[in-house]
Amino acid sequence: MAWPADLVHHLRQKPVCGYRNEATPATEPTALTALALHALDQPAAALTAAKALAEWQSPTGSVGVRPTEPQPIWPTSLAMLCWLQYKPTEQFSANLNGALQATLQTRGKAIPKSAANELGHNSELIGWSWAENTHSWIEPTILHVLSLQAFGQAKHARVREAVDLLIDRQLPGGGCNYGNTSVLGQMLRPHLQPSGMLLLALVGETDASGRLAKSVEYVTQAVNAEATTTSLCWALIGLAAVGKRPAEADKWLRAAYKRVVNSDQSPHKFALLAHAYLGDKSPFITLPQLGKDAA
Repeated sequence: MAWPADLVHHLRQKPVCGYRNEATPATEPTALTALALHALDQPAAALTAAKALAEWQSPTGSVGVRPTEPQPIWPTSLAMLCWLQYKPTEQFSANLNGALQATLQTRGKAIPKSAANELGHNSELIGWSWAENTHSWIEPTILHVLSLQAFGQAKHARVREAVDLLIDRQLPGGGCNYGNTSVLGQMLRPHLQPSGMLLLALVGETDASGRLAKSVEYVTQAVNAEATTTSLCWALIGLAAVGKRPAEADKWLRAAYKRVVNSDQSPHKFALLAHAYLGDKSPFITLPQLGKDAA
């Protein structure tokens, strides 16, 4: 059996899943799996995961990290993307409306510029955070931007400010760290995973500073067969979004898949491998673009 078909088999066997094999189900890996299964024409298994996410949604519209852990609520963004694969008239419309309200009401914590000289970025821009009452960070902001774009809210003031934040958080030489650009005057190094994700959220945006073009260049040059599975996958998804998927991508993914099969068999990694394999057909690319076209 070819590895992509084998990968689909793994995803279909456990659509409601955790980060590790046999671990407690969690929102992120379940949503990633649901998105991948839907794109891979596995509707029954995808719907099983989508329904599970709906069961985990709180009365306020948010979705926590696990069914028994309603906080923090950053995975609401992934649940939204999952439900947006279904027509608005279908069963998840109420879930989507609740999630939208929860998302728009959630805000990262601003830090006055006078108190944040060491951070190296505009700390007053608002995006989304990992946990309540904490500063806005790169990855949760990216995921919320993607979900709101897919919802047709690309022009919403919260999205526009978040895009400004993501442009501001890029390093001068391209790419980004997980949140800061510098600490105590020391410039931080870019990381592949958040940099790849950044490219997804900034498709079609302009950056007068020129750092976005440098970020594309950084990810293109930094991604390779030795990258960890999660970093490799997010980098390849981001590059696919900007039309720069490397010719070696399938070879790298096949090797990464074998490593996961022979080690932890993580459902989270299997799902990311599926999205990277899908390339520009990944819902992380297609759904936001459809939403932006409709906005």
